[in-house]
Amino acid sequence: MLDWSRRGRGRSDQSPGSVVLAWGEGVGYSSRAMSELPKAYEPTEVEKSWYQAWLDAKCFEADPSSEKPPYSIVIPPPNVTGILHLGHVLNNTIQDILARRARQKGCEVLWLPGTDHAGIATQTKVERQLRDEEGKTRRDIGREAFLEKVWEWKEKHGGIIIKQLKRLGCSCDWSRERFTMDADYSKWVSKVFADLFNEGLIYRGKRMVNWCPVSRTALSDEEVIPKKQNSKLYYMKYELVDEPGKFLEVATTRPETLMGDVAVAVNPKDERYGRYVGKLVKRPFPAAEIPVVADDHVDPEFGTGALKITPAHDKADFEIGMRNDLEIIDVFHADATVNCPEVPELDGLDRFVARKKASAMLEEMGLLIKVEEHENNVGFSERADVPIEPRISMQWFLKYPATEETAKAVAEGEIDYRPARWAKTHASWMDGIQDWCVSRQLWWGHRIPVWYRKDKVETLQEAESLTLDNLGAGDLHVSAVPPVDPENWVQDEDVLDTWFSSWLWPFATMQNLDEDSDLVKKFYPTTDLVTGPDIIFFWVARMIMAGYRFKGELPFRNVFFTSIIRDIQGRKMSKSLGNSPDPIDLMEKYGADGLRFGLMRTAPIGADLRFDEAQVEEGRNFANKIYNACRFRRMAGSDSEVNFKPSECETLRPYHLDILSKCDELAKNQESAYAEYRFNEVGQQLYDFLWSEFCDKFLEAVKGDLHDDATQVQRETTLGVFDSVMARYLQLLHPYMPHLTEELSLRMGYTTEGQFVMEKKLPVSGLLDGVDAGMISEGCEQAAAVYETAAKLRNLKAEYRLAARKDVRFIAKTGPSWLEAEADTLALLVGAEGVILDESYIPEQGTPGAVTASGELFMPLEGLVDVEAEKARLDKEIEKIQKEVGKSKGKLGNEKFVANAKPEVVAIERERLVEWEGKLAQLQEMRKNLR
Repeated sequence: MLDWSRRGRGRSDQSPGSVVLAWGEGVGYSSRAMSELPKAYEPTEVEKSWYQAWLDAKCFEADPSSEKPPYSIVIPPPNVTGILHLGHVLNNTIQDILARRARQKGCEVLWLPGTDHAGIATQTKVERQLRDEEGKTRRDIGREAFLEKVWEWKEKHGGIIIKQLKRLGCSCDWSRERFTMDADYSKWVSKVFADLFNEGLIYRGKRMVNWCPVSRTALSDEEVIPKKQNSKLYYMKYELVDEPGKFLEVATTRPETLMGDVAVAVNPKDERYGRYVGKLVKRPFPAAEIPVVADDHVDPEFGTGALKITPAHDKADFEIGMRNDLEIIDVFHADATVNCPEVPELDGLDRFVARKKASAMLEEMGLLIKVEEHENNVGFSERADVPIEPRISMQWFLKYPATEETAKAVAEGEIDYRPARWAKTHASWMDGIQDWCVSRQLWWGHRIPVWYRKDKVETLQEAESLTLDNLGAGDLHVSAVPPVDPENWVQDEDVLDTWFSSWLWPFATMQNLDEDSDLVKKFYPTTDLVTGPDIIFFWVARMIMAGYRFKGELPFRNVFFTSIIRDIQGRKMSKSLGNSPDPIDLMEKYGADGLRFGLMRTAPIGADLRFDEAQVEEGRNFANKIYNACRFRRMAGSDSEVNFKPSECETLRPYHLDILSKCDELAKNQESAYAEYRFNEVGQQLYDFLWSEFCDKFLEAVKGDLHDDATQVQRETTLGVFDSVMARYLQLLHPYMPHLTEELSLRMGYTTEGQFVMEKKLPVSGLLDGVDAGMISEGCEQAAAVYETAAKLRNLKAEYRLAARKDVRFIAKTGPSWLEAEADTLALLVGAEGVILDESYIPEQGTPGAVTASGELFMPLEGLVDVEAEKARLDKEIEKIQKEVGKSKGKLGNEKFVANAKPEVVAIERERLVEWEGKLAQLQEMRKNLR
C-alpha cells in the first residue's frame, strides 16, 4: 500500500522544481490557489501565513448588528505574567474548536480575549526585579513610583501569552481584548464594591485569616492548598502552679508558638482532666501563669487530650479563645519571623528554625517528654507554595450575594456542568460557603474605593469592625468616584483580591459602566465557558453570583471542565521535574495543528490526560497523511471536480457509494459528539475516517481508476468523489486543524481567493442526498464485503510469510454475482497477482483457504513455499508454543498459586493460556495443511 504518512519534511527532500513557500518572502496565501502541492508540508510557514490572512480579513471580529444567531464565549483570562503551558493549549484549543464550529453552523461569534492583572504574581516579579537591579524595596521608592514600574513591566512583558495564543491559531476577537486593570473595567470593580458595601454585604473586621508570609497578604480559603506533611508531634509538660512538681502533659505540632500560649484546654467530658479545670499552669517562656479551661472542641484522642491554646496562630484556638475570653498574643512578624523580645533566643528567627530551637530549649529545661513522627495536613499558599500562617488581621469581607440563585441554577441544570459530577462539588461548596476575604495587602491591583475622613482616620482604621450600621454620617466615602475634596480624605491602603475583578468578567468585558452595549444585547449571556475544575470556587461559582446580582441572569449556559494534564507517569507537570514541555517548541517541531490534534484526540472527558510527545507526533503525521492524500489527488488530475454531484452520476462504483455514505455518517456522528462536548471522540472519528476509511480502503480500491489505461469516465468519477468527500471532510476537520484545512482547500480549488473555510457554512444536505437508498445500501454492502475479504486474504498471506509476494494467486470456488467484476480491485487490495473465479476448482488437500463475505477462496502454494523448510519452521514454532502452554497450565493447576496470587494475576494467566492455545491450534492446522 501507499504510505502517505511520513514523507520528508525538510527542504532537502524537495525536488528542484517544487514550489517553496517561505514566510517573509512575499508569498501570500492567495498566490497558492490551485497550485501544485510541494512534496513536503511545511506547517510553520503555512500557519503563520494563514493566521495573518485571517487577521487581515478581520475574520475573527464579531458584528453585534448581525442577524445571525449569536454564539459567545469569554476566555478565562490568563495571568499577564503568564507563559503558555499545555494546560493553556488544551483549554484554548477547545474554545477555538467551539468558536470555529459555531461559525460553520452559521452563528455570529464573539470569542472575547483578555488578561488578568494577577496581583500577587505580578507584584512579586516587579519587586524581585527592583531588588535585583536597584537593590531597593517597593517601600523605598513609594507606591506611585512602584506602580509606574509595574505598568512598564506589563507593557514590556505582558503580551507574551497573547502572541503565543495567536501562534496556536486562536480565533479570538483581538480588537476587543481586555485587561482587568483597564480604566473602564476598573470602574466596574469599584462600583460593584461600593454597591455591595451600601447593601451591607461588605464589612471590615478583625478576623483570623490565611496569611502568606512570602507575599505578606491575606488569602481566601480557596487560595490555600492542603498538603500532607511528615511533621512531628512534640509532647511537653506544664507545671501546676498550686502543685509544684506535678505537671499537665500536652502535645503540639508547633512549639515555636509557645510564647503566645494563653491557656491549656481539655474536653469537659474527659475524666482524666476534670480536676485541673480552673487551675493555673506555668508557661515556660516567657514565664507566665495561664489557666486550664474546658472546651467541647478538644479531641480527647489527639495527643494527650490536653491542648496548648494560642489564639493568634490557630483557627480552632482562636474560636476557643473567643468562647473563653482569652487574651490574643501575636508572636510573629508579617514575614513569619518570631516577634518576642522577651525571649531573645527566639526573637527574629524564622518560624521553622524557631521550632527546632524551642524544642531544644524545652529539652534543656526538662520539659520535653518525647517527639513522635506525625502526618498532618498543612495549608500552603497556592501562589508562593509555602505554609500559610493563621493570623489575626483587619480585612474587608464580602457576604456573597445571589447564593440561592447560584445554587439552584446548577442543581436544576439551568447551567450545565460537564462532566456532570462537578455539579456536586459546586453544591458542596455552596452549602458550606463562608464570607470572602476580599482585601489584599498589596499595591498592584484595584485599590479599595474607601476613603476615611482625615480627622478620624486613626479611629476608623483601628476600629474592631466597620459596617454600614456602625458608621457615623460622613465618616467614610465609599464610591467608584473619588471624593471631590481629596485633601480631606485618606484612601484605604489595601487592594482587592484579583478574583474580585475577574468574577465580573463575562459582562464587564462587554460593557462600560453606565453605557448601553450592543455587545451585551447580542452576546450576553454567553454560550459556553471552558475552564479547569480547580477554579470552580475561585471563579465559576462567583461569576454566576455576579451575573445574577448585577445583570439579573446567568452569565453562561454551559461550563466544560477540562482534563488536568500529567506526564506519562501520572505526575503533575512542573519545571523542577523537567516534565513540562514548552508548547512553542512543540509547535515549531510538529506544527500548531499537530499539537492541537494530538492533544484533543487523546483528551479524555472527566479524567486526567497523560501527556506523551508521541501523541503530538501522531498529530503531525496525521497532517502529513492528509496533505499527501491531497498531493496524490493533484498528481492524478489538475482540475478539481468541485461541481461533481453524486446524485447525477450513473457510474458510481460500490467504493464511491461507500465512502460518500461514510462521509455523511461522519457528519452526523460529529454533530452528536459536539452536542455532548465529547471532543476526543470528535477527533478520533476524524482520524479513523481519513486514515482507515478514506486512505487505507477507498484510495487503495480506486487506484486502478487513475491508471493510464482507465477510461475518462472512470477517472472523472473517482476524482469527483475524491473532491466531494475531501472538500466536506476538510470543513469537518477545520476546527481541529484550521491552518492545514485552509491551505489544502485553497490548493485543491475547494475555496477561491478571498474565501475562507472558517467562514463557509456546513452544508445541511448530505453528499448522497437524491441517490436511491437501495442503490446506496447495495453498494455499501458490496464494498464492505470486498474490504473484509481483502483483510482475510492479507492475513492468509502473512500466516505463510507471503505478505510481500505479489505473485500469489487466489481462486474463488464460490462467490456472489459481482465478484468477477471486482476481482481486479480485490487483487489490488490484497497485493496479489490475481483473483480467479473457478467453480470447478478442486483444491489439493492442505491448500490454505478462507471463508469470506465474497465466498470461499483458496491460496495455492505451488511455487510459493519451500514445503520442507516451512514444515521445519512450523514444527519448531509448535514446540515452543507447547512449552508455553505447559507452563501456563502448570501455574493454573497449582492450587497455591490460584489461592494466593492476586485475582488479576490469575485472570491474566488464564487469558495467556487461551491465547497460547489458540495460537497452537492455528499452527497445527497450518502444519496439517502442508502434509
